[in-house]
Amino acid sequence: LLTPIFNLSTNQISLLNSISLLASVVGAMTFGKLMDRLGRKRMYGVEVTILVVGALLSALSWNFTSLLIFRVIVGLGVGGDYATSAVITAEYANRRSRGRLIGTVFAMQGFGLLAGPLIASIFLATGVSNGVAWRLMLALGAVPAASVIYLRRKIRETPRFTLAVKGDADTTAETLRWTLGEGDAAPRATQPAPVAVALRARLTSKPFLKRLIGTAGAWFLLDIAYYGNSVSSPLILKTLQPNGSLLNHTLISLAIFAVAALPGYWVAVALLDKLGRKRIQIQGFLMMFLAFFVIALVPGVTNKVWVFLMLFAVSYFFVEFGPNMTTFVYPSEIFPTSIRGAGDGISAAAGKFGAFLGALFVPHLLNSIGIRGVMAVMGTVSIVGALLTRFALPEPMGLTLEESSGEIYEPVVASAPPAGVTSATNETELHH
Repeated sequence: LLTPIFNLSTNQISLLNSISLLASVVGAMTFGKLMDRLGRKRMYGVEVTILVVGALLSALSWNFTSLLIFRVIVGLGVGGDYATSAVITAEYANRRSRGRLIGTVFAMQGFGLLAGPLIASIFLATGVSNGVAWRLMLALGAVPAASVIYLRRKIRETPRFTLAVKGDADTTAETLRWTLGEGDAAPRATQPAPVAVALRARLTSKPFLKRLIGTAGAWFLLDIAYYGNSVSSPLILKTLQPNGSLLNHTLISLAIFAVAALPGYWVAVALLDKLGRKRIQIQGFLMMFLAFFVIALVPGVTNKVWVFLMLFAVSYFFVEFGPNMTTFVYPSEIFPTSIRGAGDGISAAAGKFGAFLGALFVPHLLNSIGIRGVMAVMGTVSIVGALLTRFALPEPMGLTLEESSGEIYEPVVASAPPAGVTSATNETELHH
């Protein structure tokens, strides 16, 4: 839509597609670190406010440069949301349904990704001018984000952070009573809160460095393939159907996402706590590898549009029922509370950097090595992701957050805890 309005070159299109992803690298790392330092509550809602401001300003852009700057603001908010949402959900969840709860948070993005091409198709079909349509689409992106700002700002600090990092058992007990709907039924402690404070971990120490390489590396590799394909899908369709209209290409993209990708999110949500994160991530990478290499190596596949699209859809399904879901879930579960935000933020940042590279270079690769060459690159990336998952990541399914993260506690007051707080040990969950 923007190409004829701003007279964009191929390089400018690539930069617009990728700049918010690069900004999200900064957003994820910044918010992840601040969550560990200032607390989850103080940062939750700030990131989505930044996103809303950036989206609204983007809709008011007057040239390429202004739009580029405003998309940077959007990216900062998006990156911050990746780091905050998973961690807060994980720290409030119980071990039996933690995967389903974190996965549900992530799966909601599927409806947003479906809404984008759907709204674009409606605008194109009803004759809304391109000059108005792109502004409306960018402005509408702020609506769902704006709707949650108030609720996010009202959420309480997670019990795990107040106990493990702050050593505040009174506040932990109060939050647990609120979470469990018990009001003020349980008495508050009249003595200083007994507490076992989690020893501060380092991401560079074993086994956390290995885990960080696994989570950040897998997310980086996944997003090269995922964003490279999804952001560049209009260009891929144009290569397959050079005479197809923009509306036709948009509808095909919408159909592929609705039929293949969206169900993949919810199949993953249903099975995360049954099959495990590791199995789903490995099988997803392997199926992506197979689909991409069939397209790359079987003669004539790229000449048969519907055969190609079916294989493309298969890869899309196993991206969602696979590493696109699990790379979001994993980092929030396998790092101790004191570095959970940083571990999640760095992992998300690595993913968004991979997405930046995919979105930036896939259009150029299409021109230089063609669709089959691009699919071979994506297949190679996918098999490396499967191997990295196999050797670098543990399975957190069925474990408490303390067990799966290797949390180590150091008692500082030897007395009974207040009502509502159990002893903090490696084997204990806070009423979960």
